[in-house]
Amino acid sequence: MGDDLGEEWWKHDSKSGGSEEEEEESRTEGTEKGNVQKESVKRKKPTENSAGAKKKKTRTHDRQEPEEPGKSTKSSKRRKKKTITDVLASSEPKPGCPADVQNLLTHYFADKRSVIELEELKLHDSCFLSCNDLTHSLSSYLKQICPKWSKVQKQHTQKSSVVLLIVCSSAIRTIELIKQLTTFKGEAKAVKLFAKHIKIEEQLKLLQKGITHIGVGTPARISALIDKDGLDLQALRYLVLDWNWRDQKLRKMIDIPEIKLDLIKLLETGVLGQCKADKVKIGLF
Repeated sequence: MGDDLGEEWWKHDSKSGGSEEEEEESRTEGTEKGNVQKESVKRKKPTENSAGAKKKKTRTHDRQEPEEPGKSTKSSKRRKKKTITDVLASSEPKPGCPADVQNLLTHYFADKRSVIELEELKLHDSCFLSCNDLTHSLSSYLKQICPKWSKVQKQHTQKSSVVLLIVCSSAIRTIELIKQLTTFKGEAKAVKLFAKHIKIEEQLKLLQKGITHIGVGTPARISALIDKDGLDLQALRYLVLDWNWRDQKLRKMIDIPEIKLDLIKLLETGVLGQCKADKVKIGLF
């Protein structure tokens, strides 16, 4: 039987045996290569992740950097924004002059009146009294512009009117100015003309009841009394504006918008006409 098979079975066996060994070797080599590749992949993955994390960190860092200086610039801009108090504090106080009143009227009526009407608003220098040079008290200033006050007050006998009208910005300032009148007014009677805690009806009765020589108050209440025929300007001779005084925020009377408008209205209601007729003189204290 072995003779019948001949030598071919040896060859077959040798071939089959060799293939199995080669297959095993190839398998082992494949597994080893696969393990090596897996290990290389595992090694590469953390490096890729770390690089991505670094990129993300740098991106987030790049995003955060412009935000922080942006916030600081906004806060710095807010801090650097100047108020009217800062501007006024940096400027040196200058005494008022007639040109200031004229500029006030010209700027306000520039787009509201014609050229001819603007010419009518101009006041001559003769309409103004000497201005306070920031060295006078109220009494010393009034003595300078009204040297014959005792005679003037005796000649005044008209009710619902005043000879001297002092215009200021607030009720508190009104009370302060009335206290400063002590050494000037003599026997003259002064009346407070402001809206705080005083009804306009009470002031109308007070003006009609007796003779009042000096009126001190705010432009809004004075204008309201004129509109109600409670205050007559026919006897008025001196109009003094509390021009140079500054409040706690360093604002003058014309720096407060509502007071500024009330003052312009008061001048327009009849004072300017009286000034042009040479009946009223304007003083800037």
